[in-house]
Amino acid sequence: MHRYFTDQRHEALRHQVREFAEREVRPRVAEMEANRSVCHDLSRLIARQGWIGATVHRAYGGMGAGHVAKTLIIEELSRVSAAMGAMVQASQLGVAKIVHFGNEEQKKTWLPAIAAGECLPTIAVTEPQSGGHVLGMTSTAVRDGDDYVLNGRKIYVGNSHVGDLHGVVVRTGEGSRGLSAFLVESDRPGFRVGPQKPAMGLHGFSFGELFFDDCRIPAANLLGREGDGLSVAYSSSVLYGRPNLTAVSLGIHQAVLDETTAFCAERQRYGKPLADLGTIKLKLGRIQSRLLLARLSAYHAVHLLDQGLPCDAELMNAKLVNVESALESARDAMDIHAACGLFTDRPVERFLRDAHHIFAPAGTSDIQLLRLGELALGRARGEWSSRLADLLRLEPSEWPDEGDAPVGAPAPAGRGEDTTATVPGQRTGPVSLRTWFARQR
Repeated sequence: MHRYFTDQRHEALRHQVREFAEREVRPRVAEMEANRSVCHDLSRLIARQGWIGATVHRAYGGMGAGHVAKTLIIEELSRVSAAMGAMVQASQLGVAKIVHFGNEEQKKTWLPAIAAGECLPTIAVTEPQSGGHVLGMTSTAVRDGDDYVLNGRKIYVGNSHVGDLHGVVVRTGEGSRGLSAFLVESDRPGFRVGPQKPAMGLHGFSFGELFFDDCRIPAANLLGREGDGLSVAYSSSVLYGRPNLTAVSLGIHQAVLDETTAFCAERQRYGKPLADLGTIKLKLGRIQSRLLLARLSAYHAVHLLDQGLPCDAELMNAKLVNVESALESARDAMDIHAACGLFTDRPVERFLRDAHHIFAPAGTSDIQLLRLGELALGRARGEWSSRLADLLRLEPSEWPDEGDAPVGAPAPAGRGEDTTATVPGQRTGPVSLRTWFARQR
């Protein structure tokens, strides 16, 4: 089914990632589960494969392969280790803020390093007292000459303990126009990472706390302009967060089916394989059905995104369907394994634990349902993907004059075309989303 949305290059990439995951990741899973702490070496090894740069334009050393390619990379890693799939998705989420809001100097500085695996980026938005209510944040940045001074605390930051460059959204003023985004290097004085806390699942991945105590950064580290913070947070979550987490759920779901069918084929009951029992076949059929629907929703959504078509609803629905169906299938798998599933010599209990971790980020299932309900009532709050789609539809002659015209939009997945075009008086490359968002105000 998914090959409707992929071509030979995608499938070659899938094979490459799968082979790497089996060779390099699977042998380390038991150690990550036992240690329950971030796996620095494996995170760096995966980053050096270049996959963090899936949506980074080739002009900056990235793959320029788009969101379908990004999805299959995360899916294949998550099929073996959801923790490492989560590591990649969190860094690719950190890429979005630079791709879409960074100026030319920021892109030249950071995107090649990210694409080469030398820098792992993060995005830090959530705070203890505000949770998913972005406008409730209280962390601040105050201008002081040529610098900004940051104070506050962020929680649930993916790759907190391996990140080199943190994209931090904080308050510079009041209301929705009072949020701004900054790039904060991990070695800045006044910045520190809190101790890693034990978690239910995703062992090997870190999602911890960042602290800013009079952390001074140059004004050049401002992403976009003051007041762009809300756009940075929401666009990154919608265009990257939802599909990325969808892909992690999809990889877990595939692993659930693979492990459970293998268990049913080898396990004997009443002189026959467990798979011959009608009740077992029904449960396996439900898992298979859910997985087919989940994969269709996942790849359809990112295919639309790569084609430059509005797809906020599809991205919401893909996360909803994949998270809920992976949890349901993991529970069915636990039922089939019975007492065997309670012990860590089999991975099915890990799948269930890991699946729960994908529920809350980028909006819980209730949030996705609320937004979909608003869409059904004609009360949608605007589409971030349509802003990207409109930008991609612009002819080169319609691009505004921005001097360097920084590259911002990923190339269509798997086609390999160079989407840059020459505009008189400009360098080659599409315009950034920052300009497009500014026009919508």
